[in-house]
Amino acid sequence: MSSRLQQQIEFIMEIDKLKHIYRQNLVADGSRRENDVEHSWHLAVMAILLQEYASEPVDLTKVMKMVLLHDLVEIDAGDTFCYDPEAGLDKREREEKAADRLYSLLPEDQGRELRELWEEFEAKATPEAKFAACLDR
Repeated sequence: MSSRLQQQIEFIMEIDKLKHIYRQNLVADGSRRENDVEHSWHLAVMAILLQEYASEPVDLTKVMKMVLLHDLVEIDAGDTFCYDPEAGLDKREREEKAADRLYSLLPEDQGRELRELWEEFEAKATPEAKFAACLDR
């Protein structure tokens, strides 16, 4: 097996941990808390369905990548509840450290691409990041 493929498989196995990160919000029927993978999948479907309502044209593929990747850092950093101001104090630092570790697992080119997409989402400055962040809210 090539080194590149080995790194990609290790990353895929690592991000499986996202299935065990539970959010504060409940699933639609209120029966239990939603996990991060369910949240990301839901946002991806919403992006497909609601693209026509974006305030400016967006690259849907880029939006899909952002919503599927934006919470990977929570594997290490945990889910920071938006209504917990104290937890938000070191959120950026925790997430940066997590991004450093996670994206370094990938081959350099892929790690750089995914890290840049995560940073773009966090900055919320491009049409794609604004739309993705709107869906996330």
